[in-house]
Amino acid sequence: MAAAPELGCCLRLLLTGIGVLIAAPLFATTYCVTVAGLGGEPDYEQRFTAQANELEKLLKAAGPDIQITTLTGAGATKAAVKAAIEGVAGKAKAGDDFLLMLIGHGTFDGTEYKFNLPGPDLSGTEMATMLDRVPAARQLVVNGSSASGASVHALQRPNRTVITATKSGTEKNATAFSRYWIEALRDPAADTDKNEVVSALEAFKFAEAKTKAFYETNKRLATEHPTLDGGEPQGPVNAGRFAMLRIGSIQKAAQDPAKRALLTKREELELAIDQLKLQKAAMPTDQYRRQLQVLLLDLAKTQAELDK
Repeated sequence: MAAAPELGCCLRLLLTGIGVLIAAPLFATTYCVTVAGLGGEPDYEQRFTAQANELEKLLKAAGPDIQITTLTGAGATKAAVKAAIEGVAGKAKAGDDFLLMLIGHGTFDGTEYKFNLPGPDLSGTEMATMLDRVPAARQLVVNGSSASGASVHALQRPNRTVITATKSGTEKNATAFSRYWIEALRDPAADTDKNEVVSALEAFKFAEAKTKAFYETNKRLATEHPTLDGGEPQGPVNAGRFAMLRIGSIQKAAQDPAKRALLTKREELELAIDQLKLQKAAMPTDQYRRQLQVLLLDLAKTQAELDK
C-alpha cells in the first residue's frame, strides 16, 4: 500500500523540479487594459470602440477575478494608456496575469513601430518600458493593429507572450485579426482540447485560421499574417497556460470556493505535462514514461473530483 505515498512524493518532486508554482495564489487576478486606438474615419472609430467594449463584456462574464480598464475614443491617449498601466503596476503581484489588448491602426517607419492614438502616438519602445514595470510574471500583449509585427522586437520578454496581427511592419493595411480574436472568446469551438478553458494559444490558432479564411473566401491577397512570440525558453507553453476565458462548468466551478483549489491544481498539472513533453527528447524513455504516468494519474483523480 506504499504506492500512493510514493506517487505523491514523486509528483511533488516533479512539479517542483520543472518550476510549477504550487504556492501561487488560487485563481490569481487578471488585469486587462484594452485600448481602441485612433480610427481616422467614422467606420473605423465605431468598429474599434465596439470591439473593445465587446471584449470587456466577454471577459467580465468569465468570472470575478479580472480587473478591466477599457480606453476608447478621445480618452484613449498616450497619457491615459500610461496611467492605466501604471495603475496595474501599483496593484498587481508576481502571481497575477496581465493582458494588454491593442485594437486599431499602427505604423512603421523602418525603425520604430507606433500605435496610433489621439494626440501623440505610442511607440513599441515606450510600450515595453511601461510593461516592464508591471510585476505580473505572466504577461500577454495582443496587438491587433496594422504593422504590428514590427512591435515584437521591442516587446518580447521571457515572461511575455506577444501576439500580432501582422508578421512585419510592412503589412500596413487595416487588419481583421482583432475581430476573430474576440470571436474566439465567443465560440466554444476555440476550446480545442475541450477542457472548458480558452487559452491564449487556442484563441490565437482560432483567430489565425479565421483570418486566413477571410482572405481566401473573399479571394483577396492576404495583407496580414498573425504571429505568436511565446517568450523563451517556454515558447508556446507560455501562451498555452494563459487562460483567456473559462466557460461552461469550469466557469461555474470558479465561483465555488471548494472547486477553485481543484481547478488551480488541474491547470498546474496540465502545465506540468506540457513542460514534461518539452523535455522528452533529453530524458531516458523509462523516466519520461514514469513521470508522465504520475501526472496523468493525478490529473484523472483531480478531474474526477471536479466532476462530482
